[in-house]
Amino acid sequence: MIRDQNWVAIVALAVILAMCGAVAQAQQTRKVPRIGYLSSSDPSTESARAKAIQLELRELGYREGQNITIEYRYSGGRGTENRAAQLASELVRLNVDIIVVAGGIPIIHAAKNATKTIPIVMVSGGIDPVEAGLIESLARPGGNVTGITTLSRELGGKRLELLKEAVPNIARVAVLYDAASPGIVPDVKEVLPVAARALQLTIQPWEIRAVDDFEKVFAALDKQRPDGLYMAGGRLMNDNQKRIVGFASKSRLPAVYPSREAVDAGGMMSYGADLADSYRLAATYVDKILKGAKPADLPVEQPKKFDLVINLKTAKQIGLTIPPSVLLRADKVIK
Repeated sequence: MIRDQNWVAIVALAVILAMCGAVAQAQQTRKVPRIGYLSSSDPSTESARAKAIQLELRELGYREGQNITIEYRYSGGRGTENRAAQLASELVRLNVDIIVVAGGIPIIHAAKNATKTIPIVMVSGGIDPVEAGLIESLARPGGNVTGITTLSRELGGKRLELLKEAVPNIARVAVLYDAASPGIVPDVKEVLPVAARALQLTIQPWEIRAVDDFEKVFAALDKQRPDGLYMAGGRLMNDNQKRIVGFASKSRLPAVYPSREAVDAGGMMSYGADLADSYRLAATYVDKILKGAKPADLPVEQPKKFDLVINLKTAKQIGLTIPPSVLLRADKVIK
C-alpha cells in the first residue's frame, strides 16, 4: 500500500513538473507586441511627445523591453514624403502589431498606403481626417485608421481673439503659414479672414514653402511693421518655430502660436490642444487594440484639454502689458 502511495506521488509530481515546463515554455514563446512609432519630425522635436506615450503605456501595465517593444522611425521634416513611405513600409516588413503615426496628412497617408491590415493610431493636429479621406466618419472610422485629431478651424479664430484681447490696440496681423500643408491652407484662406473681420483686424498671409523663405519674409515684415504675428501650423512652421520666435522677439512683435512648445522657447502666447494629453490618449488606443478592439470600431477623438499659455517675461521684454483679464484665464503663466 505504501509502495502504491509512493508511486502515485511520483506520478503526480511528474505531472506537475511537466505542466510547469509547459507553462514556462508558453511564457517564453508568447509573442511580445511590437509597436511602430512613425513621426514626420525628428527625434529631438518628438521626444517629449513620445515620452508621453511611453509613460501612459507604463501606467497601463506595459514595460518597454519586457512585455512590449517600440520601433521608432522619424522621417525628419520637410520634403520627406518618400522617406515617410519607405519608413512605413519598413515597419510593415517588421510585422509590427500597431503603427502610431505622429504628423499630418502626408505621413498618415504613407502609413495607410503601406498597409490595409495593420491598425494605425494617428495623433494629428489641424486636419479633418474625413475630408482627407483617411476615415469614413469620426464615430465609425472604418478601415484600419483611428486615433486623435484636432480640427483647428475653431482654434484659429480663438487664437486671433486672444491676441486681440492681449493687445487691444492691434490692427494688422501677419500670418505665417506652411503653403504645402493641406490642413492649414484652407484655415488661412477661408477661416481666419472671417474671424479677423469680426474682430476688426486686417490679416496678411505670408506663405512659406522652403526654409530659405523665412529670411525673405522676415525682411519684408521688418519693412511693413505689422502690429502682431500669428503662426499657423504645418510641419515646416513647427520645425522652425524657434526661428520664428526669435524674429518676433527681435522685432518686438506680439505673437500667438498653436502650441506651448513655442512659448516654452520664448514665444509670447499660445492656445491649443495639450499635446502631452493627446499623446497619452493615443496610448489608450494602443491598449484597446492590443486587447482585441478593431480600429474600424474605435471612434476618432478630439483632444479633451486646451491650454492658454502666456510668457509674461517675453511680453515685458517687448514692452507689452498683458491685461489681468487675460492672465486670469491662462492655464500657465511663465514669469
